[in-house]
Amino acid sequence: MCRTRAELRVGFEYSSVGCASNHDRVIGMHFVNQVDIARPIATVFAYVPDFENVPAWNYAIDQTHKMSEGPVGVGTTYRQLRTLPAPSEEEFEATAFAPPGHVAINGVIGPFDAEMKYNLEPHENGTRLVNQVILRGRGLAGAVGQLGGSRIKSAVATNLKELKRILEAT
Repeated sequence: MCRTRAELRVGFEYSSVGCASNHDRVIGMHFVNQVDIARPIATVFAYVPDFENVPAWNYAIDQTHKMSEGPVGVGTTYRQLRTLPAPSEEEFEATAFAPPGHVAINGVIGPFDAEMKYNLEPHENGTRLVNQVILRGRGLAGAVGQLGGSRIKSAVATNLKELKRILEAT
């Protein structure tokens, strides 16, 4: 059986999620960030699932375009251009869409297969957004992900702070 170390680190976890051989090892990384936004949940939900807004709050993304027709919902597809850490084209799809509190996407994000969930809940004077991220990389991408895990989590937290700033300014 092919296994790698599974260890808990502050705010995220590394684990082996399966492999066919030592050369085809799949490494997974899971982390959660949250941010409290002083805006009503309906306002936050109106903005977050419109992923064409991502370049405004994610410094690593240059463009995001909706590729499918119709309103945003399960099955909506997107293509985006990433500038950091290296230029790349990415594609993802909405896999869950439950107004006003939940949206999820799956796709290829950089060198990873990614699952991202955005859960919204009322909180004090606004909304708490909880972002859960699962990244799976193969081979070298998995190893790099393990080495850069805390930096990736920190970059996502920075992006969520920018999302908060934008939403609270409107």
